[in-house]
Amino acid sequence: MGLRAYILKRVVIAIVTLWVAATLIFFLFVVHPGDPTRFLMDPYLTKEQEEMLRRELGVDEDLHIQYLKYMKNLLTFGLVPPYFGVSFQSRRYVASEMAWRLPLTVGLLSLALTGYIIVGIPVGILASAKRGTKVDMGIMTCGLFTYGVPTFFVQLLAVFFFIGYMYSTLGVKLFPSSGWVDYPPPQGIAFIANVAWHYALPVLTLVVSNFAGWALYTRNMMLDSLTQDYILTARAKGLGERTVLMKHALKSIYPPIVTLITLSIPGVVSGAIITEQIFGLQGIGQWYIRSISLQNPDYPVVQAILFISSTLTVACNLIADFIYGIVDPRIRVGTRR
Repeated sequence: MGLRAYILKRVVIAIVTLWVAATLIFFLFVVHPGDPTRFLMDPYLTKEQEEMLRRELGVDEDLHIQYLKYMKNLLTFGLVPPYFGVSFQSRRYVASEMAWRLPLTVGLLSLALTGYIIVGIPVGILASAKRGTKVDMGIMTCGLFTYGVPTFFVQLLAVFFFIGYMYSTLGVKLFPSSGWVDYPPPQGIAFIANVAWHYALPVLTLVVSNFAGWALYTRNMMLDSLTQDYILTARAKGLGERTVLMKHALKSIYPPIVTLITLSIPGVVSGAIITEQIFGLQGIGQWYIRSISLQNPDYPVVQAILFISSTLTVACNLIADFIYGIVDPRIRVGTRR
């Protein structure tokens, strides 16, 4: 099939996948638990007040009506009423709370993802170029160590050292203790600098803990590419090692690297849950944890977060398929020449 048919097929698969995901979320959080208002009912409410609450939350209607309204809420992405529904906990529109929480999480994890890319990939390329040397062994050792240590452990050590020891004991405040900005927040350029200061330690710990996976993946892909016949041909032509490495070997691993990057993007919405808990960042991850509480679950919030995350995952997979189909014609089986 040609490129157009390939893209059309992937779009149809993505739409069906998103619909299935949204339906599963509906049955998981609406049908299975039964009446969600049982978590909100005050024992002192009258029968009329209980019915009014059920009517307000829309759970008194038939299941197919609930499903249609649910799909409308999700597929409009909170841009029109009822804006992903009303939060059970705050009694405010879910979209209004998401509007200020989402940028915090996206900003944090976008910076972390950028750090993975600009640190992990070049380190992996360097390790493959220095295969078998002390440089390669040092990178591999450090990479395997940081990759094997849980991220939360590195973050707790960072908090203990920079906050617990340097600030509390020595009085040296290199990083803030928690939150994403000082209160009262500064104005103008000082506000941006203050937010960056609060993000510095969480982003640094995320990069230190996770860049090794990118480096090891890039190194292994590069080593496999360097054994191919076209690399031997390029060297036989007298091309320099740098040219062989950067213009031939690296170019051949673009598709898997692009896939790795695109499939990492959905994480900027789902959030670094543990990171936000440790550093007191009121983003999507912390909100999600509070919303899945067994004592006071907030189904509209959880549904909205899961749907946004699912949508971004499907979209990023679709983008990866598009890029694959463009940069690697072998993916389009049977393409007309």
